Amino acid sequence: MKLDVINTQGATTGKSIELPDAVFGVEPNEHAVYLAVKQYNAAQRQGTHKSKEKGEITASTRKIKRQKGTGTARAGSLKSGVFRGGGRIFGPRPRKYNIKLNKKVKALARASAFSHKATNGNISVIEDFSFDAPKTKDFKAVLSNLDLAGKKSLFITSDHNSNVYISSRNIQRTQVVSVDEVNTYQILNANSVVIAEGAVQKLKELYAK
Repeated sequence: MKLDVINTQGATTGKSIELPDAVFGVEPNEHAVYLAVKQYNAAQRQGTHKSKEKGEITASTRKIKRQKGTGTARAGSLKSGVFRGGGRIFGPRPRKYNIKLNKKVKALARASAFSHKATNGNISVIEDFSFDAPKTKDFKAVLSNLDLAGKKSLFITSDHNSNVYISSRNIQRTQVVSVDEVNTYQILNANSVVIAEGAVQKLKELYAK
């Protein structure tokens, strides 16, 4: 697939670039995409949930009623989970929700997401750009020129560019990420994916391995 390269003004530069079929021309694998998104969402969970169990409750340890003759179940502690104020039975404990995923499966998921966006015409290539200083106003101007203001968009840069990243950080529905860090969820979550010209070359190198 060949796309015209545009600039930050939204105009064509007269250049075109060939998108590698290994990234943008594969048959989307829905199961790989599902696993990658599941892994991403699981990693967002903090897993700090905790409730007190019977052994962690502070209460009197005396036997609250006699063993027999009351006509009700035997009860020996106010800490029991069947009483109000008692410990939680099988309550949540801190845990990690991380899911391990094979590198090849994650690569296939990203390629599937890229291919899906390319098929729907939601990918564009922009020439490499930067700002002299981090300014939100400058990045908003770029969004306006590309007709992406107020829309979900993902900018993929060839490497980490602090000025570009910081300029976009306070803008809702817009995200900037380097090609080494982009994941399947970010690609699918954006309505438009804008890839820097240098990032396309890095994608070729990454998927050529």
